[in-house]
Formats: sequence, structure tokens, C-alpha cells
Amino acid sequence: MKKSIMKNYLYNLAYQILIIIMPIITTPYLSRTLGASGIGTYSYTISIVTYFILFGSLGTAIYGQREVAYVQDDTKKRSIVFYEILILRCITMPIAMIVFYLLYCRTGQYDIYFRILLLEMLSTCLDISWFFQGIENFKKTAVRNIVIKIISVISIFLFIKNENDTSKYLIIYTLTNLLGNVSLWIGLKKYITKVELKEIRFSRQLKPAITFFIPQIAIQIYTVLDKTMIGAITNNMSEVGYYEQTQKIVKMLLTIITSLGTVMVPRISKCYIDGDTLQIKKYMNKTFRFVYMLAFPLIFGIIATADNFVPLFLGEGYETVKLLMKIMSWIILFIGLGNILGSQYLLSTKQQGKFTICVVCGAIVNVILNSLMIPKLQSLGAVIATVVAEFSVTAMEFYFVRKEFEIKEILILSRNYIVSALIMFIIVQIPKVLIHSGIITILVQVILGTIVYFVTLLTIKDEMIIELKNKFLKKRIKE
Repeated sequence: MKKSIMKNYLYNLAYQILIIIMPIITTPYLSRTLGASGIGTYSYTISIVTYFILFGSLGTAIYGQREVAYVQDDTKKRSIVFYEILILRCITMPIAMIVFYLLYCRTGQYDIYFRILLLEMLSTCLDISWFFQGIENFKKTAVRNIVIKIISVISIFLFIKNENDTSKYLIIYTLTNLLGNVSLWIGLKKYITKVELKEIRFSRQLKPAITFFIPQIAIQIYTVLDKTMIGAITNNMSEVGYYEQTQKIVKMLLTIITSLGTVMVPRISKCYIDGDTLQIKKYMNKTFRFVYMLAFPLIFGIIATADNFVPLFLGEGYETVKLLMKIMSWIILFIGLGNILGSQYLLSTKQQGKFTICVVCGAIVNVILNSLMIPKLQSLGAVIATVVAEFSVTAMEFYFVRKEFEIKEILILSRNYIVSALIMFIIVQIPKVLIHSGIITILVQVILGTIVYFVTLLTIKDEMIIELKNKFLKKRIKE
């Protein structure tokens, strides 16, 4: 518990910022080089292999992180948990790989792409980032990820030259992930100890891992299946490409918010084991404020800048993405809150049954709406279905925690941030009228909007902003 939440958050945030910067650098290049069809092919094939990775990993990533967090201070116990979950994954993933090869890799329109993606399944099998997250060592995973992403960016510019290079893009994607996951094994001996074979019983991890596997299936249905359904229903890879680019842009901003949730899961898990419910509620209230503080300006910022941003960022042929971005921006709020209530609280406190109900209902909503709306509205229908599904999941999670938390108080926490974001939204309309250069308009909107938003929060003396200001000033005085 001596580990600093702030340090872990900053390490994780550094990686998340890179995730944001990387698409800013690569997406304009890839959207022009590969085109909407090439991006759609990449997205469609990735969506297929994701299902097999899900079945192969059997929910062990999130489950493993929580179980390691419970025993993070006991080297012997965490070593046993590590070996048991690793062995379980090394049994289930090869089975998934064999089935995937037989179904998709031997023949078909996309067989060459699917063969490349076998490496992604191998990479997932070797991924032990869940262990380091469980012991709250986010520095190791963040540094690894940063180095790998930089290598990936360089490789994209070196090897991707035209619309026929989709396979090369997949090779870069899979090989860099594999390299990153293998690198985590270096120095692992420092964190685990030798365990006698008779003490390892991986079968006891099977049943609880499956309880995590079920909600993971549901989550993938309404985060990945929509791409598959767009491709299957419309047979138009450009529509898949529009959806992929929209989701990529919105979710790269979302990572700023969800990066805190990743850090908080092992911390709240440890508080739960220690029976410290008061500290859990303090952490939860702070993360609610944090999500509100970032979500509302991001949503209104996307709506204000999308018309200028899309043609500048993606190039010609992506006009559809303007509207898609404005609608999908609302998942930033819903997923941000859902991340706190679901992954951060329900899973950490062994209430995965309630979490499962929420995400399964969200998946059902998503599939029904996709089936009804994609044939008529194509990618727009999938975006609407995604937003409604994410809202339904978050609403149900609020219902399940209503006895532990006062819902009205949680919602009231958003008041300052909604008001400040609306004022910001109104002010940033001015540059759109006065300035006629796309990139300059966007830069002025971002700078002006940021200043107006945070100055407004300071003016109304928002609790979180005042706390952050005081911490910053205190640190500067010490220096």
C-alpha cells in the first residue's frame, strides 16, 4: 500500500498519452495510404481474431490482476497465483489457435491476414502484464509499452507505402505486440519465487476465471461485434473503415480517463481484502470527480471541432466520420462512469455476478439495435447502437450500487463540470466564425477552450481543481 497512486497513474498516463499521440502521427498517413477499404479490412480481421483471443485467454487478464492484487504483499502466494493462471492460459490459448487456424487460415478472401494474426494470439498467451498491474508495478508495463509503440510508429512510416500494404501493417502490429510481451519476462525472477509443483493447482482457477470470461464475452460483443456486423451486413469495408476511425479517435481520448481506473483496480482490491470500506468510498468519490472533470470538456470539444478536424486529420473521403464522432463522443462519459462502477468497484469487491448482468444486457441491446439499424444506417446505426448500449450498462451499474453509494450525490458531483463545459463550448464557437484556416481554428479552439474551462472551475471554486492547485503550489514551494 506504500505504492503511490499518483506515480502509478502518471506512469500509466504517460503510456496513454503516447497512445493518443501515436494515432495523431500515424492515422493521417494510414488513412491516406491504405484508404478506407484497407483500414476496414484491418479492422474486420482484427475483430474476428479478437473473439478467439477472448476464448483463449478465458478472462484471465482482469481476473489475474485482481487475484494477484489480493496477495501482492505475499511473495509465495502471488507466485502460486501467477503460475496457476499462466498454466491455465497456456492450455486454453493453443486450443483457440488451432480452432482459429482450421476455420479461417486455410482458405478464404482474408486467409493471409488471418495467418499473420496467429502471432497476435501467441503474443496474448505470453502476456503477463496482468501480473505487474496486480502488484501495482505500472512503471515496468508503461516503459515497455512506450518503447514498443515508438518502434511501431517508425516501422509504419518505413514499410507502409500504398493501399496494398495492409498485410505489412498487420505484421507490424503483431510483431511489436509480441516483442513487447516477451520483454516483460526479463527480470520476472525479482517478483516471484520457486514453488513446488504439488502446490500448483491451476484447475482451481478455472471456475472463477470463467465467471470473468462471461462478462468479457458480452463486452466484446458491443465493442467488437459491431465492426464484424457492419462488414457482414453491408459488405462494404469503407463503412467499417468509417466506424473504425471514429472509434479510434474517440477512444484514444477516452484512455486519459480509463487509465486511472486501471491503476485503481489493484488498490481498491487491496482495500476490500483489508476491510477498509471508508477508504474505498473516498477513492470512488475522487474518481467520479476526475471522470466528470475530463469527460464533459472532451465531449463538447469533439462536437465543437469535428467538422474542421476530420478532413484535416483523415483527408478526403471521410466526411461521414464528422457526424459519427459527434454522436460517439458520449461514450466517453458512459464508459468513464461504467469503468468506475464496474471494473473498479464491482469486480474488485467480488460482485462480478452483478457486473455480468450489466454487460450481458448491454450486449443484447447492442446486437438488437445493430441488427435493426445497420441495414438502413450502416456505420451510423452501429454508432447509435454503441452509445445506447454503453448508456444501458452504466445505468444498470448505478442501479446495483445504489445501496452502497448515494446516486443523487454522485450525479450532483457533475454540476460544476457541465456548466464549465457548456460555457467553454459557447466560447469556442467564436474562432469558427472569425478564422477560416482549419488547423489554426482547431488550435485556437483547443487553447481557448482549455483556458476558459479551467478558469471557470477556479472561479466557481471547484473542489477538485482547488485541491490540484494546492498540491501543485505545495510541490513548487518544496522545490
